[in-house]
Amino acid sequence: MTQIARYLTHPQVAIDPHVPVPDWGLSEIGRARIERLAAAKPWAETTKIVSSAERKAVETAEILQAAWGGTLQIRDAQHENDRSATGFLPPDKFEAAADAFFATPTRSFRGWETAEAAQKRITTEVAACLSDHSQGDILFVGHGAVGTLLYCALSGQAIDRRYDQPGGGGNVIAFTLPQRQVQHHWRPLESWLTKPDLAIGGRPA
Repeated sequence: MTQIARYLTHPQVAIDPHVPVPDWGLSEIGRARIERLAAAKPWAETTKIVSSAERKAVETAEILQAAWGGTLQIRDAQHENDRSATGFLPPDKFEAAADAFFATPTRSFRGWETAEAAQKRITTEVAACLSDHSQGDILFVGHGAVGTLLYCALSGQAIDRRYDQPGGGGNVIAFTLPQRQVQHHWRPLESWLTKPDLAIGGRPA
């Protein structure tokens, strides 16, 4: 049986401008979505969950691991792109900043980690986790920007925001092991609540 690695982004968070972004937790909507996924248990072959150390990702991973069992590993270097230099940005300014982040991968937006550096970090981290993984499927729990950068690297695409996840988070990409062949582009977690895990489709043209 082909082993599968999946990358799941945390769903909606409780936004608080007075709290550092890495310390934001899941909102009621986000938690409810993950609890539904946990109850559905769609990925029965998952034996290991690897999470970013940011609170919203850890909360997501802990809900799934409590329902599914297996091991949970938390890794500091799987965080979202480092944008601490600007702190919280209101939605309109954040969207403009994210556009610039993806559009100029080698240049920093106002002190942010560059897209090129973030891509190298997340691909190195994923490779390290896969180097000693031999049994069952693996689920990475993380973030939209670095997840998109991972997708671009795995699929041989140039860094481009058109590969970014849809709004709301809680989306999944998947790739085979050990070949690391992409199965599909971002799909909402709800795709697995009532349907089997299909192997095709999804990547934008």
